[in-house]
Amino acid sequence: MTATAETSARTSRVGPIARREARLAYAMLLPTIAIVMAIVLLPLAANIWISLKPVEIADLRPPALLANERLRGDLEAEGDEGRIQYRLRNSSRDIALAATTLTDTLPDGLTPFNVDPRCTVDGRTLSCDLGAFGPGERGEVEIPVRAGAAYVADPANPRDSEALTTADAPNVLTNLHFTFDNIRAVFSSDEFVNVLVVTIVYTFFGTAGAIVLGVAAAQLLNRDFLGRPILRGLYLFPYVAPVIAMAFTWLVLFDPFSGSINAMLSRMEVVGEPINFFGTRAVPVSIFGLEFGFPLALAMVIAFEAWRYFPLSFLFILARMQSIPTDMYEAADMDGATPFQKFFRLSLPQIVGIIAVLFLLRFIWTFNKFDDIFLLTGGAAGTRTLTVDVYYQGFAIGNLGAGAAVAVVIFVMLLIFALLYFRALPKEEGL
Repeated sequence: MTATAETSARTSRVGPIARREARLAYAMLLPTIAIVMAIVLLPLAANIWISLKPVEIADLRPPALLANERLRGDLEAEGDEGRIQYRLRNSSRDIALAATTLTDTLPDGLTPFNVDPRCTVDGRTLSCDLGAFGPGERGEVEIPVRAGAAYVADPANPRDSEALTTADAPNVLTNLHFTFDNIRAVFSSDEFVNVLVVTIVYTFFGTAGAIVLGVAAAQLLNRDFLGRPILRGLYLFPYVAPVIAMAFTWLVLFDPFSGSINAMLSRMEVVGEPINFFGTRAVPVSIFGLEFGFPLALAMVIAFEAWRYFPLSFLFILARMQSIPTDMYEAADMDGATPFQKFFRLSLPQIVGIIAVLFLLRFIWTFNKFDDIFLLTGGAAGTRTLTVDVYYQGFAIGNLGAGAAVAVVIFVMLLIFALLYFRALPKEEGL
């Protein structure tokens, strides 16, 4: 019997109660599915939408008609005349406003006369239809008024009631005009290849370093000894401490003028002058006659990444190692196996699965890391990654569309990496 026939046979044996229970289960899961999809897909869709728009930070505040109101003239006695002046300005120098209006409440006791033909007065309410305002255009509306007894007895400032304006203007975020200029600008940029290489190097070596340190720490604390609980707690400190405190500590330690690391190296006569660890792009190095520039600042942020996040790998790997039966190691001891042989032949095959999962998670998290590099170097000295470039494009330059385009590139690259990773993983039997 084929697999299709077996599936059909099993489906035909399902009774109506089971089918109703299945429908009820799916119906109960729908709210959860909808919430998860909204949390994941809505920000992604908004990011893709913005990446296809020529939008800048200034576009987040829509153009508006600004009004400045003041009273001209001395209205000290009944019958005195003056005027209420409204100075108007289009807040945008690029976008025209249409169907602009002005609405205000006049002070009690002021009687308007010879009202501007664009305006009408109903009681104390002033309404003006001002038409279109070009980009950066200015205008004025003056309402002549005559003081009455009520105003003379209790003068009121016209600014006590705020003048309200309305206007219609195209919104770059909501219109249906799309462009691929942001995407093209990302890939045509002279810095994109360099930023991409820095991102991959930082992500790979930061992830690998965290896992290697985690394996070493787990191997050290796998056996019971006096003080092991205290050491476990100390090993978790880099991960649980606030990142800003850890970054500041490293900056102080490696400061070229007052840092203790430079002071020690100078006292030991290892270096002739202080080294700016987080501000030096490359240090000339010669190995076997080959000279090249060692990326010092990038190596420092990679070291910080590995040191700060190795406790997560340490916890998972230690938990897996402690579940390995001890009789395997006892048999290896009887056979005369060395510690390295026991690790590579016994421990490593048992923890390779958890290492693979950790590598995937840490790779994605490190690829998306922003705060560590931003706090340590700000993306300078050859340490700008794609996530830092998102901030640079979106907020330093003010081009939100370009920043969103870089974020879309990050998402696509991580999606491709995850698909290739899961495809390359060996499948267990029966899956």
